[in-house]
Amino acid sequence: MPQQAHGGNLAWAAALAGCSPDAIVDFSASISPLGPPNSVIAAIVCQLGNLRNYPDPEYGELRLALSHFHQIPTEWILPGNGSAELLTLVGRELGQLAATVLLTPAFGDYYRTLAANNAKVLEFPVDLGIGQGNISLLPDFGLETSDFGLLLNNPHNPTGKLFSRESVLPYLEKFALVVIDEAFMDFLPPEAEQSLIGLVQEYENLVILRSLTKFYSLPGLRLGYAIAHPDRLAKWKLWRDPWPVNTLAAAAAIAALQDTEFQNLTWKWLPEARNQLFQGVASIPGLTPLEGTVNYLLVESQQSTSQLQQQLLQQHQILIRDCLSFKELGDRFFRIAVRTQSDNQRLLTALIRRSQESGVRSQEYG
Repeated sequence: MPQQAHGGNLAWAAALAGCSPDAIVDFSASISPLGPPNSVIAAIVCQLGNLRNYPDPEYGELRLALSHFHQIPTEWILPGNGSAELLTLVGRELGQLAATVLLTPAFGDYYRTLAANNAKVLEFPVDLGIGQGNISLLPDFGLETSDFGLLLNNPHNPTGKLFSRESVLPYLEKFALVVIDEAFMDFLPPEAEQSLIGLVQEYENLVILRSLTKFYSLPGLRLGYAIAHPDRLAKWKLWRDPWPVNTLAAAAAIAALQDTEFQNLTWKWLPEARNQLFQGVASIPGLTPLEGTVNYLLVESQQSTSQLQQQLLQQHQILIRDCLSFKELGDRFFRIAVRTQSDNQRLLTALIRRSQESGVRSQEYG
């Protein structure tokens, strides 16, 4: 069974580890370990009787809930079948421009949708340094960008860097279309997040993509949404199939948005859990984690990470995310999600054992 570029491929991991998928501790997919919230499960159960009916094609209740959550009119919101569907629509827009600028390493689905629409891609590396400022995201490359698109994610995946609003604002004036993928922005509390949703109504060329699956632990339901000018969203609706969001996903989203207790619990839990995992990894010889702002860490390794991934699976039933799909990172980086304290400790114990065994082998062959 081939491994997919995305994390969370438990069928592949279980086949390699020789166990059931349920036995795998999955650090490869950056999903919150705290959910799904009980409120969401209850909402799904309540909607089971409605499976005999088609969903509302306009998703009026869901768009209204999102409108209240973000304080933006409903006509500026378009629910979608996860970020993947929305990226497909974005790619069709970007393919019509002269070129699209990407900050690399970039999420693999960006390349998928851009290639599918024959878009020209210009790549510029993000600074991987720890503690560096974000005054300018892109170099002054001296190109006329008025017919270019810019596609970036904030916080950045896989580095976990958070770009300030001020660092993004200049590009709204320079590019024909600016698409900000904020799939992980909700892991930051309101006082720390750097979303540009509040500026969408001022800039017709700005599109924000959001996901509800990572923060609320709902990747199996596939739910995201775009916030953009109503004319652009109306065009997208003509491009796609009807009823992209199922009844259960819509109900789950409405309940999740209203669950302030779960949101506050996550914002309280994450910083300490992430710091403990960071400190634990940093103490292991040969591993260097990058400071992150959300629920995952990018780790540089002196050893082959594809080999490490295989060892962790076969000997510890732990799945980490290799970074082979990020061509700038290759076989010397891996990404890990922040999970529960017990899971994090299980990972650290396994990494320490692998480090010790690697050190012994180095001495034997030194």
